[in-house]
Amino acid sequence: MRRLDNIDLRLLRVFVVLAQEGGFQDAQIALNLSQSTLSTHLAALERKLGGQLCERGRAGFRLTPFGEAILAAALQLFEDIDAFHGRIGRDQQRLVGRLRVGIVDGVVTNPRLGLQTALARYMAYASEVFVDLELGTPLVLERALMDGVRDVVIGPFSQKVPGITYVPLHREPQALYCGRGHPLFALPAEEISHARIEEALFSVRRYRHLDDLYRVNHPRASAAIVQMEAQVMMILSGRFIGYLPRHIGEDWAGRGQMRVLRPESYGFASPHFAATRRLSGEQPLVDAFLRELVAQARTGAGEAAPPEAGEP
Repeated sequence: MRRLDNIDLRLLRVFVVLAQEGGFQDAQIALNLSQSTLSTHLAALERKLGGQLCERGRAGFRLTPFGEAILAAALQLFEDIDAFHGRIGRDQQRLVGRLRVGIVDGVVTNPRLGLQTALARYMAYASEVFVDLELGTPLVLERALMDGVRDVVIGPFSQKVPGITYVPLHREPQALYCGRGHPLFALPAEEISHARIEEALFSVRRYRHLDDLYRVNHPRASAAIVQMEAQVMMILSGRFIGYLPRHIGEDWAGRGQMRVLRPESYGFASPHFAATRRLSGEQPLVDAFLRELVAQARTGAGEAAPPEAGEP
């Protein structure tokens, strides 16, 4: 196998995306490259490495044992490169390298959790940092953190994983909503009984593992979603009730398209955390970003203070 040069690093990054996306179709979107270009890059990398990295055809896409080994080595290589850049930046008192961030969807309108303000302050002094931002469910984000694919993730993590540090940010108010056209929409508040709630079709957030049902003591789920935009669509259909963060639901309620249902009984606050597997001081660019997240959570408009460390 010949020595790798800078071009090979680019080919390795293409291969890593291809492997993580599980095939050419999703990798095309992620990389904005045609399938023929991806095939050319993959073939070139296989020639340089001297072995077949994956099997592709009618049977589908899967990595060969050689490909699995190269993927693991490539991920470690890129992590080491990022750490190298970080050490150089630290010695020069500059923030340099790649910051891989993951966050749940549906938070851009929450001034305490939306990244835009924290990013604006961060990039003002860290313009040499490359920011890689990805959306995901809490479970997917925690797994990406443990696998070394993300450096810091933000979301309502309920299970504390050993080896991960959780920094409390904000308790996000949640409420139960129905949409215009739903039988509960026009009822007087005193007539919205628990029995009527139980009769309504319920759309649950799949990643919460039916916690939404247990919170309302509802007998069954009639729909399931992952993204908050999908939940908005379900509720706006006028057929389902479901939970939304209040910074989303109240905007629709203000337009007369949704109604909050018995907030005194069914409302709650969801603790959000920033999680990282790096110890403080190991990665200056991650530490600096965490400081901006905490500062934004504390100074942004909102109802409640961040939860105490260790609070479920």
